[in-house]
Amino acid sequence: MNFRQVLPLLIAGACSAPADTPAASMLSLPVPAEAVAAIDTATIMRHIRVLSHDSLMGRQPGTAGEDKAVRYIESEYKALGLAPGNTDGTYIQKVPLVGITVKNSPTLTFRKGSTSKALKWRDDYVAWTKRVSPGASLDSSELVFVGYGVEAPEFNWDDFKGVDVAGKTIVVLVNDPPLADTSKFGGPRMTYYGRWTYKYEQGQKHKAAGVLIVHETERAGYPFGVVQGKTAEQFDLITPDRNITRSSVEGWITLDQARSLFTMAGQNFDSLKARAATPEFKPVPLGVTAHLRIENTLRMIDSRNVVAKLEGSDAKLKDEYVVYSAHWDHFGVGEKINGDSIYNGAYDNASGVAGLLNLAKAFKAMKTPPKRSILFVALTAEEQGLLGSQYYAVTPIYPLAKTLANINMDEIVQWGPTKDLTVVGLGNSELDDYARAAADEQGRVLKPDAEPEKGFYYRSDHFNFAKVGVPAFYPEGGIDFIGKPEGFGRKKRDEYTEQDYHKPQDEIKPDWDMTGAVKDLDLFLAMGYRIANAAKFPEWRAGNEFKAIRDKSLTP
Repeated sequence: MNFRQVLPLLIAGACSAPADTPAASMLSLPVPAEAVAAIDTATIMRHIRVLSHDSLMGRQPGTAGEDKAVRYIESEYKALGLAPGNTDGTYIQKVPLVGITVKNSPTLTFRKGSTSKALKWRDDYVAWTKRVSPGASLDSSELVFVGYGVEAPEFNWDDFKGVDVAGKTIVVLVNDPPLADTSKFGGPRMTYYGRWTYKYEQGQKHKAAGVLIVHETERAGYPFGVVQGKTAEQFDLITPDRNITRSSVEGWITLDQARSLFTMAGQNFDSLKARAATPEFKPVPLGVTAHLRIENTLRMIDSRNVVAKLEGSDAKLKDEYVVYSAHWDHFGVGEKINGDSIYNGAYDNASGVAGLLNLAKAFKAMKTPPKRSILFVALTAEEQGLLGSQYYAVTPIYPLAKTLANINMDEIVQWGPTKDLTVVGLGNSELDDYARAAADEQGRVLKPDAEPEKGFYYRSDHFNFAKVGVPAFYPEGGIDFIGKPEGFGRKKRDEYTEQDYHKPQDEIKPDWDMTGAVKDLDLFLAMGYRIANAAKFPEWRAGNEFKAIRDKSLTP
């Protein structure tokens, strides 16, 4: 399913709950005590220590670090006595990837008449090609500013206005248009139109030679240093056409360089940005050409999703599935920051895999498994663009029409217990009912994403399950920490984003307290157990953009 087919259905805000919600008796179904007892801080920390150890060299796909991470996860599945998750009798689903590394540190040059400006690789811009090719170029490619690059007919919004940008390079702003009218787009919540992946898809759709996104830290949700990480090897799935229909060059430029470019073009960046936030906006040719030559090294690999199964206890229902997922990969070995070059990814996402393995332990401890089967999927290449989950979603081991739900763990809370649980995309589906019932039992509350402008719902592996219609639940740790001063949670999150996110500094810290993670895993355990025993499949809320896909897949 091409996601552009469902983009016109995107809506803003949460939808009201339907009358037909899961039965109260199912929402309060007792979880076996032996399963609850199996979740503990020692197990969580043991897994994190192994997976984030320097010897795994940052768990980059296609490296010895992948081999070690996959072997460890597989060995843990076997030790628990879980069945192989692949129908071929193994724990492995191979994921064909191409690794692309820019090897020439190219200069991007803007020219207008006799005036030229050279942008320095990595400092001023970052660019690449996802074409399976030894090189790519922009040869006197005309630059056109297309605002936010959005085509949203349901909001009567079209940033292209029929202008032909084939063979040209589009300059585009990140995130959604910022509007006072919250009935359009998501108000403060980012929609998929705001994601950088959508901007590149638009370049492909309009046959643009290049796509350059203007980076703004507040609007993107992360500093330019995160983008600079894309100067290392990047992976992509190998499509039958070897990705040749994608724009030749995709990349980012800094805000300062964007301002300089617009000045060179005789334009004012702030004025054009303000105009782009109106439906009347039309593309603006900048009268500047781009020149760039990228040289690549390529390697083809089979990376691996690692899958285990706990078979359901009901003969009629065991061929239906609840999926728990977490990505095992991180960024490997890269540029040194403060003397360290190993990107260990302890929080992101050794912690999530630790949660996955601890939940596997809990389900296996049950004297009687739930009626339906449980899948535990450790996914590859999330950091490369959610590629492992994308591959599973388009090449599922088990039918998606028989997959009830996905519960995805991209990091688990590490600073102690909270009074709340953040649910990214709260209001999307009946999975919230299961989560709320479990939270009530703990004396906790569900809260929506505190930073909806950053588009977290489109930034983790659950999204690929949602795109194909499977109700997907994406929790984050709460921010109201018990016994901590007001603002502690937000402060710690901001510190992590600034100091540790996608950096070698993402390591186990002395102040980590995994008692909160145990509470969250207890909640996820209750959700999955009750869903796997329920009389009906959980549903998307009425009006959700993914509901039509799901309803079609379940129609006999």
